[in-house]
Amino acid sequence: MTIDPSKISTSITPFAMIDKHSALPQQQEILFTMHSVFRIVEITQTPSNSRLWEVQLTITDESDLQLSTLTNRIKEEVQGSNGWYRMGKLMLQVGHFDQAEELYNELLKGAFDDRERAHIYHQLGVMNYHQGKYQEAVKFYEKLLEIKRKTLPEDDASLAPTYSNIGQVYDNMGEYLKALEYYEKSLKIKEISLPPNHPSLASSYSCIGGVYNHMGEYSKALEYYEKSHKILEISLPPNHPDLATSYKNIGQVYKNMGEYSNALEYYEKANKINLQSLPPNHPHIASDYNNIGAVYDNMGEYSKALEYYEKSLKIGEKTLPTTHPSLAISYNNIGLVYKNIGEYSKALEYYEKANKIWEISLPRNHPSLATSYNNIGLVYKNMGEYSKALEYYEKSLKIREKALPPTHPSLAISYNNIGLVYKNMGEYWKVLEYYEKSHQIREISLPPTHPDLAQSYNNIGGVYYNMGEYSKALPLLEKALDIFRKSLPSTHPHIENVMNSITVVKKKL
Repeated sequence: MTIDPSKISTSITPFAMIDKHSALPQQQEILFTMHSVFRIVEITQTPSNSRLWEVQLTITDESDLQLSTLTNRIKEEVQGSNGWYRMGKLMLQVGHFDQAEELYNELLKGAFDDRERAHIYHQLGVMNYHQGKYQEAVKFYEKLLEIKRKTLPEDDASLAPTYSNIGQVYDNMGEYLKALEYYEKSLKIKEISLPPNHPSLASSYSCIGGVYNHMGEYSKALEYYEKSHKILEISLPPNHPDLATSYKNIGQVYKNMGEYSNALEYYEKANKINLQSLPPNHPHIASDYNNIGAVYDNMGEYSKALEYYEKSLKIGEKTLPTTHPSLAISYNNIGLVYKNIGEYSKALEYYEKANKIWEISLPRNHPSLATSYNNIGLVYKNMGEYSKALEYYEKSLKIREKALPPTHPSLAISYNNIGLVYKNMGEYWKVLEYYEKSHQIREISLPPTHPDLAQSYNNIGGVYYNMGEYSKALPLLEKALDIFRKSLPSTHPHIENVMNSITVVKKKL
């Protein structure tokens, strides 16, 4: 450590020699004040021992221009009425949620008026939301709303962010109708109080688009996402991370609609911006890799999908707590690829890792848990363990029937998968019942060239084949082939499989 007294403010005493007062005077100890700051000059490996490193430090203080600039910026970001509130905001920003909760609970005990209590309720709502404690977050936001409504009219501009926050929590809980209700309340206020190209309006349009996407209403989702994107293109620089998020949202809708080339185009636009504007281990970049991997997975390019999923997981494991839902998404996606390439034990390992996190962090009827149970059931089905497969599929269906509208594509997946198990058990009339339920939903909710609709035709055709009704099977398989050819690369295994099935049926006829 190098200490130059001429570069230290004379108003403080940053250190003291305490060798005369130490129990071990030969160590020549120096006591530094807790707010001492050092610059790192150099770090070198010692030549005599590769496990030891020497670090050269130089003391500095508030008079250091770079340090004071950074400190002032942090102060601006954590403004509050006093030091404890600033400390609370700083704790939330750096992710020290337990300490923040302890501090805010103490501040709540000593709050003088509703204004202070409202601020604390907001911060506790934010904290619980980021920890995945959604019921608690809603509770605090509702308390905040109760205070505001005592003195403010229903269309007051300051109510909009609170409505939006409550909508966001319900969205993450899978309660989409409630989410839509609160997002629309927020949007109504903003449309009255803000100019038409204000970024906050773009945020509301994006949130509503997200809910419609989750509900499977893709044309509405695209409409709102494009409204949002139009505003952002006007109001933001071309490399702003919010533009990347907008591209990602539009890409997600195209992926859900089965338009994979469009989806890939938008996901790659998002990734390009994020790589330019964010640190390399930022969660948004991990999300980009997940999204690109998912498109390659749907296109049957499994090695590329696995490459991107593992990039995403690597970032998540470095930056997130072990029970974060985003880690569950990565584990789930890697499991999906291993399932698709037939490595079922590996698939089950990753699916169960994901499921463990979701069971801890999500409400019991959350759609993501339904997806998790569905995926585990699928692996058991492929392993020939049909009773276990049926158990998990029915768990999944039970959640989806409670949480989703009756024409949601995810319900079609559940019916389809239960039908598939009965097919393997040879119970063809039950198979037909579930496949037709699935097909009915897909005809309503998906575009006519969606691969899932093709799969539906293929599955029903397969049942008629197994029942010996070849004349009924053939037109269904031909419809499946026609859609697959329009929506998938010519090398996709689905196309070859259906062509083989058609050949076999024609021979039987």
